[in-house]
Formats: sequence, structure tokens, C-alpha cells
Amino acid sequence: MHCYWLDQYSLRKGDTVTITASRRGSSFCELVMDRWKGRVALVTGASVGIGAAIAKSLVQHGMKVVGCARNVENIEKLAAECVSSRFSGTLIPYKCDLSVEDDMLSMFSWIKVQHQGVDVCINNAGLALPEPLLSGKTSGWRTMMDVHVIGLSVCTREAYQSMKERKVDDGHIININGMCGHRVLHNADLHFYTATKYAVTALTEGLRQELREAKTHIRATAISPGLVETELTNRLFSQNPEKAAATYKSIKCLQATDVANAVVFVLSAPPHVQIGDIQMRPVEQLT
Repeated sequence: MHCYWLDQYSLRKGDTVTITASRRGSSFCELVMDRWKGRVALVTGASVGIGAAIAKSLVQHGMKVVGCARNVENIEKLAAECVSSRFSGTLIPYKCDLSVEDDMLSMFSWIKVQHQGVDVCINNAGLALPEPLLSGKTSGWRTMMDVHVIGLSVCTREAYQSMKERKVDDGHIININGMCGHRVLHNADLHFYTATKYAVTALTEGLRQELREAKTHIRATAISPGLVETELTNRLFSQNPEKAAATYKSIKCLQATDVANAVVFVLSAPPHVQIGDIQMRPVEQLT
């Protein structure tokens, strides 16, 4: 159903959807995303994979996107690609380490000066280190906690404060979670990573409740993909590339663009619709 909110639709025999658009020649995504044109989105971990796909998609829909990562070379290349493709939005690379609070605070201060503030915050940055509970390194555990929990929470807090200061009442905070935030796989390498993703599930619902108590219409959503063919998965299997190759060969994985489409779906929702969590996985993925 377009992308995915229709002003008018009717179901016919066989669940065929008849769609009516209000502007000839415009895609439905363009129609429902119009309200975000020219507004500012922050996408963390935008250098590769899901983050890069989200950043590119939002630029296509006319947003000013601040894409941050520790290494911005790939974001700079993507920004140049967006310019050459004549997308209606812009991508602004920003170097930031999501495990360092001062880096994040400096980034939000820079965004305030250069672009007034953040209207949409996509907490995407993440990493999966193979650190089992019985033998894992404390440094690995701490890194995952710093990025998935503390970094996400700092960006959420600062994004909300940015919206509040400017009286933005229709902003959106989207946490890229994972199916590991909803079940525990029988895989020791993933157990601590899974714990941090369960935290993201709790943080997203807690945020929704606090936003309601603040009597704001700012929304909070988690998107929880299953197996996605990205750098994160490759790094997790870096010591066992044969396992990664076998995994990709055994099922058709989700692509980063699938998750980016889910972000557009969420941002396209009418203002009265609160989407709490989208769980998505490959058709052939069993768990």
C-alpha cells in the first residue's frame, strides 16, 4: 500500500488495492513525506550499511541529513553521490564517536548553530562483538554498552531538548533495534549484544511513556530487523568468514534498503498514529 499511508483506498476481490493520489506524477512516498522537506534529521552510524541507506533515502525525500560516524570518508562519498544524483535534500558529514559524550554534545551544539536543531533522530549506530558471557572481554562489553545504550540515550536526550527549545511538537526519534531485542538466540557470541538490544526495547518504550507524560506529540519508534546483509554481520563473523558466507547463501537476507524503507514508512505515518515497533526478518529466517 504505497509507502504507505493512503488518503483513499478501497479493497476489491482478491485484496487488490485501488489508490488515489492527490498530485499527478508524484509517488505516494513523496506525497506523504512532503512535511519533512527541508527539515533536519540526524542519522548516527551513517558511514555504511543501514545508516548509509537511511541517510540516502531521507536526502532523496528532501531532508537535511547530518550523517555522523567515527570515519566520515564514506559519508563524504555518499554526500557527493547525492549531489550528483540531484536529490532534493542534502547530506552533511560529521565526525563523531558515539562512545564519547563530549563528541555528541559538540555535535548537537554544531547542529544548533548551523541548522537550528534536530527534527528527526535516527539512532542507528551499532556493533556486534563476539564476546560471550563466560569468556568475553570487558572492553568489548563496555564498547557495546557505550554505543547501544549510553550513546543512544545521550542522542535521544539532546534531540528531545533541541525539539523542546524550538517548540517542535511533531518530531520523531527512531531507534534501530533488532530481533535480538526480542529473543535470545542459542549463540554465545551474541548474548551480550542481545542484552544491549533488550535495553533498546526498554528504552524505546520508556521514552514513549515519558513523551506522553510531557504532553508532547513527538513520537518514538523502534525498528527491529532480523538478519541483514551488512558490515555489522560481516564484522561479527570476521574470524569465521565461512560462516558468514554460508549464512548469506542459505537464506535471502534483508538488505539495508529494506530497513530504510521501514524508516520512511514510520515517518510517513499520520500525526495521530504511534508506531511502537516494527519487527521484520527474512521470510526464510526461522528465529
